[in-house]
Amino acid sequence: MAPGDPAPPIGEAEAAMVDALFTQSPVGLHLLDTDLRVVRINTATSAMRGVTPESLIGHRFADAYDIIDGDRHEAAVRAVLETGVPLRERLVRARRKGGTAPPGYYAMSVFRLDNPRGEVLGLALSVVDVTPRERALERLRVLDMVRDRVGRTMDSVVTCDELVGTLVPGYAEGAVVELVDAVLRGDDPPLSPLPKGVPLLRAAFRNSRGPDQPQAHPVGAVLSLPGPTPFTQALSDLRPRVIALDADPPWMSTDPVRAEAILASGACSLMVVPLALRGSILGLVSLYRGRYLEPYDEDDIELALQLADHTALCIDNGRRFTREHTIASTVQRHLMPHRPASHTALETAYVPTATNGAGSWYDTIPLSGARTAMVIGNVAGHGIHATATMGQLRTVIRSLAAFEQPPDELLARLNDTATLLAAERASLPTGDPLHREALTAACVYAVYDPLTRMCTIARSGHLAPVVVRPDGTAEIPDIPAGPPLGVTSGAPFTTSDIVLEEGSILALSSSPVVAAHLAGHPGLLGRRPETGSPDTGRHTGRPLADLCDDLLYSLPEGLAGRAGALLLTRTRPFPADRVASWHLEPDPAAVSAARHHAGEQLAAWGIEGDIVFNTELIVSELVTNAIRHGAPPLALRLINDRTLTCEVRDAGPAAPRLRHARTVDEGGRGLFITAQLAQAWGTRYDADGKTIWTEQSLPPGRPS
Repeated sequence: MAPGDPAPPIGEAEAAMVDALFTQSPVGLHLLDTDLRVVRINTATSAMRGVTPESLIGHRFADAYDIIDGDRHEAAVRAVLETGVPLRERLVRARRKGGTAPPGYYAMSVFRLDNPRGEVLGLALSVVDVTPRERALERLRVLDMVRDRVGRTMDSVVTCDELVGTLVPGYAEGAVVELVDAVLRGDDPPLSPLPKGVPLLRAAFRNSRGPDQPQAHPVGAVLSLPGPTPFTQALSDLRPRVIALDADPPWMSTDPVRAEAILASGACSLMVVPLALRGSILGLVSLYRGRYLEPYDEDDIELALQLADHTALCIDNGRRFTREHTIASTVQRHLMPHRPASHTALETAYVPTATNGAGSWYDTIPLSGARTAMVIGNVAGHGIHATATMGQLRTVIRSLAAFEQPPDELLARLNDTATLLAAERASLPTGDPLHREALTAACVYAVYDPLTRMCTIARSGHLAPVVVRPDGTAEIPDIPAGPPLGVTSGAPFTTSDIVLEEGSILALSSSPVVAAHLAGHPGLLGRRPETGSPDTGRHTGRPLADLCDDLLYSLPEGLAGRAGALLLTRTRPFPADRVASWHLEPDPAAVSAARHHAGEQLAAWGIEGDIVFNTELIVSELVTNAIRHGAPPLALRLINDRTLTCEVRDAGPAAPRLRHARTVDEGGRGLFITAQLAQAWGTRYDADGKTIWTEQSLPPGRPS
C-alpha cells in the first residue's frame, strides 16, 4: 500500500489476521462459545498431528481435551467467562488426543471475547507446549532435592535410603541401590571393571506402590550379579544405560530372579547408573518407570550422572569415616585395658558406650600399699588422631604413677606433655587439617587408700567425679578444677582429700552431663532389682555392672548419645588380719626385732619357702637404711594383698639411691640386694616423711 492510500476496512484486516493465526501460527489457538464448546482450533500446531478438527469441534472443553485434573481447570476457564478477568500462563498437564505418550505440560491463557455492545461471544484460548522447559526444570528440582537431602550423615546405608526416598515417586516409580559389600566395611573400592564374583549388598529399595511390592532380593542381601546384563555392563565400563522393557530383552534369562521382579512391578523403562569415584566402583543405582511416568531418555542420563556423582561422593565420605572409625576403635581397644582390675578393697566396672568418642579413656592402676589409682579422661576431637593422643597421655600417666607422684603433681607433669604435643601439632604445615585442630584434654586422677579410706583427687578441665554414699546420698565433691590439659604450660593443680566410707561408690565419667545427671538422681545407683524403685543403701549389694546399666537406661534420649565412658568403683573393707605394723626404735637392735616380727607374721599368714628368707633380708636392709640415713619415728608394715608388700617409714627427707658398690667397699649394697630380691620397689613421700616399699610375688595356692 502506497503512502496516502486509504486504510482497508478494520473488519477485513481482522478477519485476515484471525485466519492466518488459525491456519499458520505455531501457537495453539482455540475458540470456545459461551457453553465452552470448541468452535474453531488452530490446525497448524504440532499438537494437531494425527488429530482431525472434526474430532474436537463441537465438543465441550472437558470432553475435547484429556486434561489432568480437568474439573479444576474447567472451573478456572468458566470463571473467565463469568468475570472477564483474563487467565494467563496457567500450567496444565494434558495428554494429546488419541496419543499414548505420557502427559505433557502446557501454558494456557484464556481471554473473554465481547462485541461492541458488551455481549459475551465466547472465549479465546492460547496454548503453548512447555513440556521441554518443565521437564528441564523438574530435573533441576530433583537435582536440588538430592543435593539437599542426600548425604546428611556419614552412614552409607542411610545415604542410599535418602536417595531412593528422594527419587520415588516423583522421578522414579522404583529405585534400588546396591553397594559393593567391602565399601560398607570401609575398605577401598575395587577399580573398574568390577571383578567377577565381587559381592554387592542391596542397601536400599523404594517403590511407589508401597513396601509390599515384590523385589528380587530383600534389603540387606549380599550376592554377586550374574552377567552379562545391563547391570554388570554398567559396572564394567561405568556408562549409564537406558533400557526399554516393553519387549522381552534377551538378558533377562541371565538373571531370571531380577527379571521376574521387574515384570511383576509393571516397569516399562529402566535406567542403570554406576556409582563410581575416580575410577573405583562403589555400587549401582537402578531406576524404574512404569506407565505413570514418561520413559527415560538421554536428558535423564545427564541428570542421573550428576545424581550418581553426588551420591558416590557422600558414600565415599561415609566409607572413609567408617574406615577411620574402625581403625580408631581398634587402636583404642588395644590401648586401653580390656576390663578394669578389681582389687581386695575396691570393686570396679567400666561401660564403654556405643557413642564413646575415640579420645575417651580410663585406667585403674595398682599402687603400693594396697592403693589404687583411678583415671578417666577425654581428648577433644575424633578419629585416629584423638586416639593416638589418648594413648600417649595414658602411657604418660602410667609412667608417672609408677614414680608415686601425687595427683596434683602428676597432672602438672601430664599437662607439660600435653602442651608439648599441642605445640608439635601447631607447628604442622598450615595445609594439614590437624594444624587447625587445637589439642585439649580433660582428666580426673584419684588415688584411694583402703587402709585409711582416704581418696585424694585432682582434676583438669570440665570432668568431675560423683560420690554416692552408702546411705544413697550423692554429691559432686568440691574439687578445684585445673585448666584443660595442653592449654597453659606450668598451670597449677590442687588436690582434695575425701574420706570414702566402706560401700561408697565413686563414679567417673568422661561426660560432665552424666556426672550432673547422676548427682541430681542419686537413686539411680540404689534401685531395688525387683521393683526398680529407689532404695537407700541397697546399691551396696548389687553388682556394679547392673548399676551401670541402670544409670545408662535412665539417661534422657538426648543425653544418652553423649554418655561417653563411665567408670564405677565401690569401696569395700580391707581385711584387718592381712595388715601388720610395728613401731621401731631408732636403734641398731631394732633390726633384729623387725626381722623377728616379719618372720612370725609370715608364719601366721601361712607363707613359707624362700620368700620368708627374702622378706627377712629385705626388712633388715630397709630398717638399717632408715636408722642410718633417716629420722625417727620409724615404722614397719607388712601387707598381704595381691603381692606381699613390705614398707619401712621414717621422717627423713633424704631419698635412697640405688648404686653399684665397688669390690673394696664395705657397704652400699643394701638397696641393690633389696632391688634384686623384690619384684618392685620405690619411695613415696607425704607431709610427715617418706616410705620405702617393696613388693614380692606370693607363691601360688597360698592361704587367703
